[in-house]
Amino acid sequence: MSNEVLSLHFIDWSIIIGYMVFALAIGFYFSKRASGSLTEYFVAGRTLSWWLAGTSIVATSFAADTPLAIAGIVRVRGLQGNWYWWSGLMGGMLCVFFYARLWRRARLLTDVELVELRYKGKPAAMLRVFHAIYRSTLFNCITMGWVILAMQKLVFVLLGWDKLTSIVVLMILTIIYTVLSGMYGVVATDLIQFVMAMTGSIALAWITLVKLGGPKAMAEKAVAAATEHAAAVDAGQIAEGISRVAAPDQLINFAPNLQATELAWFTFAVFIFVQWWGGGEGGGFLAQRLFSTRNEKDSLLATLWYNFAHYAIRPWPWIIVGLGSLVFFPNLVDPELAYPRMMVEFLPTGLKGLLVASLLAAFMSTMDTHMNWGASYLVNDVYKRFLVKEGSEDHYVFVSRIMIVIMAILAGFTAWQMDSIYNAWLFIQLLMGGTAFVVLLRWYWWRINAWSEISSMIASIVLSLFFDRWSVTNGPDLYPVRLVLVLGGATITWIVTTFLTKPVPADHLERFYRRVRPGGWWGPIAQKARDVEGLHLGWPEVIAWGLGVACVYASLFGLGWLCLGEYTKGLVSMAVCAVTGWFVFKMMGKMDWRGVVAGQRDPDPDEEPAGAKA
Repeated sequence: MSNEVLSLHFIDWSIIIGYMVFALAIGFYFSKRASGSLTEYFVAGRTLSWWLAGTSIVATSFAADTPLAIAGIVRVRGLQGNWYWWSGLMGGMLCVFFYARLWRRARLLTDVELVELRYKGKPAAMLRVFHAIYRSTLFNCITMGWVILAMQKLVFVLLGWDKLTSIVVLMILTIIYTVLSGMYGVVATDLIQFVMAMTGSIALAWITLVKLGGPKAMAEKAVAAATEHAAAVDAGQIAEGISRVAAPDQLINFAPNLQATELAWFTFAVFIFVQWWGGGEGGGFLAQRLFSTRNEKDSLLATLWYNFAHYAIRPWPWIIVGLGSLVFFPNLVDPELAYPRMMVEFLPTGLKGLLVASLLAAFMSTMDTHMNWGASYLVNDVYKRFLVKEGSEDHYVFVSRIMIVIMAILAGFTAWQMDSIYNAWLFIQLLMGGTAFVVLLRWYWWRINAWSEISSMIASIVLSLFFDRWSVTNGPDLYPVRLVLVLGGATITWIVTTFLTKPVPADHLERFYRRVRPGGWWGPIAQKARDVEGLHLGWPEVIAWGLGVACVYASLFGLGWLCLGEYTKGLVSMAVCAVTGWFVFKMMGKMDWRGVVAGQRDPDPDEEPAGAKA
């Protein structure tokens, strides 16, 4: 790779520095409000509207790693390589119609707090503290690590900074405003950061299309470049270490070639029928945003908007740049550097600064959420729950800010040890893949207990580490095989464990039932709480789920065909999107919304915090 770096003009630096000053100003502006209590600091006083909460989720999931990884996937695997994450839409829509309202009804500070609301006793307390530490340190730091790694790769290509300098500067900047602002500042900056990040990525995609002669010419030239690369590989003309390129017939096809390899059909089947269940509950930082919304309807609409923006709108600027990079940079050692190489090659003065600032914004919007979210675990679910139970709100906010700094240091160290974003994605997906069904059913089936979750989690970790190191199932191409083995083994483990252990005491389950009012299989508990009417779930939710999936996929493919010059297909697909979207909202009107008043905030529950009597 060339040692050339991005030449930044005074105007570019002014834009970048201006954004940094703005982000820090937001932190100082919200610092006093965020200091009021843990509810203010971690869930913004439960006052967020659906569009603000949903945009914040989208901004968080759009980090500096995303354009690099997506552009790299398109180069190496073609459009069909994105089914690894496109399939997650079905799980996302499951969260919209079956879990978003339940999260808001629970009215917690963290999703981990649900453990002691749903279960009871020492196993529940043990599971809660394990989840809090595991998610805030290992899981969260790996996530932040690949985000930092991606930004470090960008900074190296754009500015020529070494890895250590990049990590230190980026972390100091992010820590300052995250520590000060709490969730208010996180959400406020997320909105601006999302607009900036999309503007910058769309600008680079537009320039790429112009340079290549438009959408249809871009697609044809990218396929020609892939064909030339394949011929060069066959002739032995490609230097050792150069990354492979997708097969020409797969480069711009949405549907994979199921005959391409022995595992092609199996891989696609796993993505379509198996993997997405793991994201159906929608925990983590997504649940934190749902806790922050005004009411149940806002929580559902926030998740719906997130899924549409995340899957249909965001990826196409990055995919265009990834395809275009094949024409200009056919031979790269690291395909994840295609995106910054295109920036170096084509951006004019002003746009350089804007795109660098937009990627910095994308980086910070993810980092601030993960640091705030991770700190909420350590403070609410460990420190306050088990160590200092009677501290003041000022004390807990102060400790939260210390935890953010500690997590940032851990994340920086994790990034120092990483070298591949995509491999980190696969590892973290696999590590907890076996818990998918138990966390979905704990809301709807009274019989599940703490030991069900504990056994599934232990089995998932042990099996994923084993299969990740076993040569027969090792390598990214065998990831679907490992996922099925882990999910199958862990599911059998937790089902057997459930029936070998005692259920949660009925009085505790009744308390959970009265607070959350879930639907599903709560027969004996529902009989004890006959005065409480559970969530009515039926055909409106099921139909809305199917239509929602169809709507977003139609938009995803429609925008894609338009970007590739297939205008007739694109317009027809967008029309399908409009029709199915209209029916989604019609079905939402048939759902159970008793007690929800648009624009008003749900009252806080009268019950004491989860686990207070454990």
